[in-house]
Amino acid sequence: MIQIKIAKDQNLKGYTLLEAFPGIGLVGAMSGSYIIEKLNMEVIGRIDSDYFPPLSAVHESVPMFPARIYKSKEFKLVLVMAEFAIPPNLSYAITQELLSFVRKYGISRIISVGGLPVNKPSEKIYMISSDSALVESAKKLNIIPIKDGMIAGISASLLNYSSDFGIPVLDVLVEVNPSITDPKYAELAITGLNKLMNMKIDLDELDKEAKLVEVKIKDMLKKLKDHQEQMGSASMPPPPDQSMYA
Repeated sequence: MIQIKIAKDQNLKGYTLLEAFPGIGLVGAMSGSYIIEKLNMEVIGRIDSDYFPPLSAVHESVPMFPARIYKSKEFKLVLVMAEFAIPPNLSYAITQELLSFVRKYGISRIISVGGLPVNKPSEKIYMISSDSALVESAKKLNIIPIKDGMIAGISASLLNYSSDFGIPVLDVLVEVNPSITDPKYAELAITGLNKLMNMKIDLDELDKEAKLVEVKIKDMLKKLKDHQEQMGSASMPPPPDQSMYA
């Protein structure tokens, strides 16, 4: 059902995997797209499924699979992203495939990035982790542990099943108004990632580029919905409500 396909042999031992799938506030999508551009990351593979929508993402006139895997050798970073909302019924299968991929290639940890729905977002950066060492290191960087609450989607599944694979997982979360998509959310998230990974990504152009990502993702979601209405509900799983994702 789900397969990760890498274009050629890769040495990813000791790398960090960043999960940046679309979710509430599109924090992951905006952050991931900006990081890919600023670090000049190369495509090394894709995530395949016969349950994924029949989409081709076109960038600089080149057609690309809509769920891709990128690599930055300089920062020892692997990034997974998608240009469509992941159907909830695929969360378990994608999680298991990602964790197997991480273990196979010797990747040292997983960081997810997403949003926490609130009425009045603050500029605080939060986190939750299955690993006490990651919690302590993040606390020293003024990233606040969440004491109570709930998250959902791939990031939640990664936290739940990480212990089965012995892989440390950390979620970086920022507060978002679920009815508004604001590049400021991605700016906060990348600020946290800069601290955790010492990347020093310049945020000066994020506002303009994040808005372009927002328009692109929303357009793809609309096209997917229109396609399903034309083909009938049996053609593929329904596109999820973004409010279901953290």
